[in-house]
Amino acid sequence: MTKPVYGRVALIGLGLIASSMFWAIKRAGLAGEVTGYARSQETRDTARKIGLCDRVCESAAEAAEGADLVVLCVPVGAMGGVAQEISPVLKPGATVSDVGSVKRAVIDAVAPHLPEAVHFVPAHPLAGTEHSGPQSGFAELYDNRWCIVVPADDDTDAEAVARLRSLWEGMGANVDQMDADHHDLVLAVTSHAPHLIAYTMVGVADDLRRVTDSEVIKYSAAGFRDFTRIAASDPTMWRDVFLNNKEATLEILGRFTEELFALQRAIRTGDGDHLFDYFTHTRAIRRGIIEAGQDTDAPDFGRGAKKP
Repeated sequence: MTKPVYGRVALIGLGLIASSMFWAIKRAGLAGEVTGYARSQETRDTARKIGLCDRVCESAAEAAEGADLVVLCVPVGAMGGVAQEISPVLKPGATVSDVGSVKRAVIDAVAPHLPEAVHFVPAHPLAGTEHSGPQSGFAELYDNRWCIVVPADDDTDAEAVARLRSLWEGMGANVDQMDADHHDLVLAVTSHAPHLIAYTMVGVADDLRRVTDSEVIKYSAAGFRDFTRIAASDPTMWRDVFLNNKEATLEILGRFTEELFALQRAIRTGDGDHLFDYFTHTRAIRRGIIEAGQDTDAPDFGRGAKKP
């Protein structure tokens, strides 16, 4: 057990990310108390039943009052409203953070509602599964994964940033820091555009399934199964991600379309050398991900040993 980083942490929203944060915080003794709140009564009841959070509250303001760190774990589109709700009860010197997959839109939505005496240090843990809800969390989710800390502006208190970094490191994550616009472009490449492509491919397969009498589902190979896993992610969260990272996602999709046209041309003209060279390059990228410890080369892509 390590020394607590914060006396009290409040988690607003109790899905996969927040529930995993709670179990990771408790595993390492990183906070004296963790309060929590979810909009759904059913979710709050479930959280109490499974022992998620030391105290489950009946409002976001109740959970945030007196907290040293408040983490917004709600969809990106809801963060501004939550910030407005908790603003009156935030204690001076507290830090507000988040776990959203988009950063510029979150900063624009949240920062205007926060008192001057409160530090705003957005963050984004690059970890998750296709599962959601309070029962989906587990303490190991962040082990050897990356969390990107994105201070809201150049004047953000250095100590507040350092404490938040310590929390994420204590939960097992590797921590990096970057500005909001660069974060949004990087994530458009590594997460947002791939999710949109997966949603599209599964949609195409669903159309084809009507023609092939369910054979697409029955004979799914590993590639399509991975598409369906990604496409099973929370629809509210991903709707908000695309609407709030519009420019970067559209830029990457434009580049993807150009690459796709080039591959179509190579297939149409029988240019095997182009295809071979392209696939050799992408294979090397996969090896780099494995060497960086962000996945394994196991046949199940490293998921078999993880809790669902």
